[in-house]
Amino acid sequence: MKNKDAYILLKTAQGQINSAIKMIEDERYCIDISNQLLATSALINKANKKVLQNHLYTCVKNATLNDDIDQKLAEVSAVLDKIIK
Repeated sequence: MKNKDAYILLKTAQGQINSAIKMIEDERYCIDISNQLLATSALINKANKKVLQNHLYTCVKNATLNDDIDQKLAEVSAVLDKIIK
């Protein structure tokens, strides 16, 4: 699995989301819920970083060998535009 690290991070984030849902159902303290959501968001961002790194070192690297680099660079640029709004 190419994105094993990202997969593990997302599975962890999934557990944290389920915990946040349970916290809301249990009417836990709002700040505790918010901290749980911030931790989840950080894991998702970390997973996205892993996926993008994998893309750079596989797809983009291969594109340089096949003269298909412009499309791959445009894809990465579009994702970066979304990240850095």
